[in-house]
Formats: sequence, structure tokens, C-alpha cells
Amino acid sequence: MARLFNAYVMVDWSAAAAPKTGKDSIWIGVLKRDVRFRLAFEAHNPATREEAMTLLRATFTELKRKGERVLVGVDFPLGFPAGTAKALQLKDPTWAGLWAFLAKDIVDKPNNLNNRFAVANKMNRLMTDAARPFWGAPPKDVQTWLSATKPDAVKGDLAQLREAEKACKAKSVWQLAGAGAVGGQALVGIPRVKALADEMAGAARIWPFETGWKALTEADLEGVQAVFAEVYPSLHNAKPEPGEVLDRAQVRATAEHFAKLDEQGKLGAAFGPGAAKADPAAIETEEGWILGA
Repeated sequence: MARLFNAYVMVDWSAAAAPKTGKDSIWIGVLKRDVRFRLAFEAHNPATREEAMTLLRATFTELKRKGERVLVGVDFPLGFPAGTAKALQLKDPTWAGLWAFLAKDIVDKPNNLNNRFAVANKMNRLMTDAARPFWGAPPKDVQTWLSATKPDAVKGDLAQLREAEKACKAKSVWQLAGAGAVGGQALVGIPRVKALADEMAGAARIWPFETGWKALTEADLEGVQAVFAEVYPSLHNAKPEPGEVLDRAQVRATAEHFAKLDEQGKLGAAFGPGAAKADPAAIETEEGWILGA
């Protein structure tokens, strides 16, 4: 059975406000064919999101030149709980409207300085006019509509967790800081994924929003250069090699996992719901899903 992808790029993102390398920084794992057409892994640890974008663009350009399709996994939410776009009073009440909102409001400078807490504060004001649902600001970033601690739940508010997060026991996108928090990564990451996909001029697909929450076949991906998907590295048993940073081991293990599934002809099915019980309409229009959940 033919593989759906030739290369697998996994991205462990960071919302750091200053250049950073090593543990808890950006790690990009690239699993691609070498000159002998064997899969070979290489890891990169760019200090800033701008450097990461340059590296990703160069990787995608090389793969395009070789006519190779790539699966790009990012370890942050690509969607928000159902109803978020409507709560923000966006004209387009879908994932695309929310992505456009973030692309317009997020300022992320080349040195990593960014305004994610100010944007979370604004989103809370628009959604509830209170310090929720986003929370977890460091003391210096606490604002009128953004607190350091988790707010009490209020009846009628948006869900704390997406269906995919429930399935994986993952953290809420509303948590901005603390161990395992992904909210900040989503705020600064989504505009970057949007930029990369837009630059591919129709040859990229955002799963499951643009593909459907269904098993994918070669016919579904005809003319597609890249598929961007949300991944959750904790699902894959990463065992660091001697001296290897856990983040590096996680992007390596995640890339190897999906490459193995593809080799076995099982990756296409992973893009569908499998045994998951969730509303397909919500998954495809706003919440998204985690590949492999």
C-alpha cells in the first residue's frame, strides 16, 4: 500500500517571550528520505519563532522541489471549544474566523516578545466581560480581564475542554501558563501555521477543518503538498537516548510513530474519528481534533 506522506515534521512549540534553546523551547523534528531513500531523522532547536519559521519554510521548499508531501504536526490546539468564535462576536463563527482574528491581533516580534496575555485579556472581555475563560497569567501580566488563578466555573460559559482534550486527558486551551499549559502556544502558534499554509497557495490542508474528520486516501490529497495537524506527543512513548532532551525525544518519537503507521497503511484511518464519540460538525468547524486521539 502506498504511503500518504514522504516526510514527517513534528513541532514542539513555545510561547517564550525571549530567545530560548534547550529544555522547554522550540524543537522541530524532521523525518525525511536521505539520498538512499531511507528515512533519516534530524532535529533543530531554533531560539525564536522567527528562526523556526525560516527553518520550516526551507524544509517545505526542499520537499516541494523533490515532489514530496509532508505531514506537519504541531503540539498545540488548532481549535477552541465549540462556540468560542460566536462568543467573540466574530462575523465568521468558525475556526477560520478565529484564525483571522488571532492573525490580526497577535504581535510576535523576531526576538519572541509577544502580546499573548493582552490578546487573552481582550478575548475574555469580549466573551464574558470577566476574567475568564482564559487564565494563568504571571503576576506581572495580570490584567482587568485576566487572572493568575483558575476562575470558578459559571453556568452557560464555554466548555473548559474540547472533546479531543477529554479523549487525551490533555490540558485546557484556556490555561496560559504552568506545567503542560498550551494556551499561550495556541495564541502565538495559530497565526504562524496560518502564514505557512497561506504561503502554499492552496497546496496545504488544515486537518480536520479543510479535509473533513474522516479517513484520508491518496485521492483526497491529490495536489496537496502539506497537511497540518494537531498532535499530542504525550500519546507516544518517547524514551530519551543518553543525553537527549525530552522535547527532542518527543518530536522524534512522534515523527517515527506516524511514519510507521504510514508504512503499514494505517495512517489514513487515523485522520477519521475511529471509536471517538463527538459531534463531527463541531470538530470540523471549530474544535479540531488531535491526530491519534
